[in-house]
Amino acid sequence: MRLEADLHVHTIASGHGYSTIKEIVESASEKGLKMVAITDHGLQMPGVPHWYHFTNMISLPRIMQGVEVLRGAEVNILDMRGSIDMPEEVLADYLDIVLAGFHESTGYTGTSIEHNTQAMIAAIKNPYVHIIAHPGNPKFPVNVEEVVLVAKHYNKALELNNNSFIVRRGSFTQCNEFARMAKKHNVRVCINSDAHICYNVGENVNAVALAEEAGISKSQIINFSVHQTKEFLAYHKQQFKQPSKAQ
Repeated sequence: MRLEADLHVHTIASGHGYSTIKEIVESASEKGLKMVAITDHGLQMPGVPHWYHFTNMISLPRIMQGVEVLRGAEVNILDMRGSIDMPEEVLADYLDIVLAGFHESTGYTGTSIEHNTQAMIAAIKNPYVHIIAHPGNPKFPVNVEEVVLVAKHYNKALELNNNSFIVRRGSFTQCNEFARMAKKHNVRVCINSDAHICYNVGENVNAVALAEEAGISKSQIINFSVHQTKEFLAYHKQQFKQPSKAQ
């Protein structure tokens, strides 16, 4: 399976990334990708820049090296109310795409499956959030089917994250359950590299294999094509019809 877009990529602005936007786009172009989303970490992650970094993404060309560039962020879920660490003005007026997920050392204090499930569901309900990032992280176990059903109701995507198989040991079990439940309930998914260096952009062989083994269809994968990505984002933009400065 060949995907046209990688919607989860980090730059040096994330503090623990190793490539510039230019290097990432060049790598994406060389690999034949048609779209890439720059999604540096939210403000509670150690080492990230001021929120000015995200508003100033309006200075990025929409097309670089023949690759369409989305302006995004991977924000942190902070509490059981689903609060996230990005000002609403930035979310509403400057970003094309927002992923939300759990990360250590960002202030989240949930201690049980019930807490994690409640927090993830609350984040799904946030109209500015499009994708739940690496929901299979074993350090934050959730009730998978409950999360999947809420994602279906709100037409949100659940990520199958290739980097989880490298940096999040023990991820396979919960990731596999998410893939199977996404297939069972026909829920949208997004298969991403979560690259932190340009060489890994578009590298998602393990996540693709997981999706294929679960029987997930191409129509469920929002980044299978640029058209599907744009259609998905346009649907959510229309849902709350916020004005945007990101032209």
